[in-house]
Amino acid sequence: MARLILSLDGQVMAEYNMNKERYTVGRLPDNDIRIDNAAVSGHHSLVINILNDSFLEDLNSTNGTYVNGKLIKKHALQHGDVITVGHHQLRFMEDDEQQDEFEKTMVIQPSARPMQALRAAAEAAEAAAATHTDGAANGTHAPVDAPASAPAGPAAAPTPRPAKLQVLSGAFAGRELELTKTLTTLGRPGVQVAAITRRANGYYIVHVDSDKPDHFPVVNGTAIGAQPTLLRDNDVIQLAGVKMGFFLTG
Repeated sequence: MARLILSLDGQVMAEYNMNKERYTVGRLPDNDIRIDNAAVSGHHSLVINILNDSFLEDLNSTNGTYVNGKLIKKHALQHGDVITVGHHQLRFMEDDEQQDEFEKTMVIQPSARPMQALRAAAEAAEAAAATHTDGAANGTHAPVDAPASAPAGPAAAPTPRPAKLQVLSGAFAGRELELTKTLTTLGRPGVQVAAITRRANGYYIVHVDSDKPDHFPVVNGTAIGAQPTLLRDNDVIQLAGVKMGFFLTG
């Protein structure tokens, strides 16, 4: 559900949850969002919600409707757009941004990634995946570093089952993150950073960077060390002060 946050001179005055199909904005009392100001027309503008999309339309207002400083007649709203009606502003916010607060806090975007360390970690996971076989697993989570014989014949590489992380502690408990990318970088730069890489035979967690040389992520109570570790269903990961569960979903 989207929201409109009404403000004047930087001071928030009201917040409106967009749970109806149509919202009128204007000076008259019959508007859904009433702005009692002479610079605002009686019926100034209209917001229409269609499924997951919201559209803004100017209703031939005297002073016009602006989005991000540009005069508009019709406009498809995007998260963060600022609508100016007279002297007032309406900021358009999508709830998905609130729901993804965990991702904004813990999932490291490309511009903030420690690229050299990340590249080395990804290469280590690639090598581990190439040499690891399920038959070598003994139920522990020791780093994967023992080579295995290559399978005979040109058999196609298996595809890993879908997986997700679920936050188990703290303010974001219950939030989930689908592991759909080949490489997902998690943590807090300068504190502790790890990557989860999706390979043909499963998902590996790899230490990338931390504030101390031996400050490694923990899986099921044991620090993983410098080598990639193959994750298994229901594993519990502790990273940068956050406890997360790893779950296969497919």
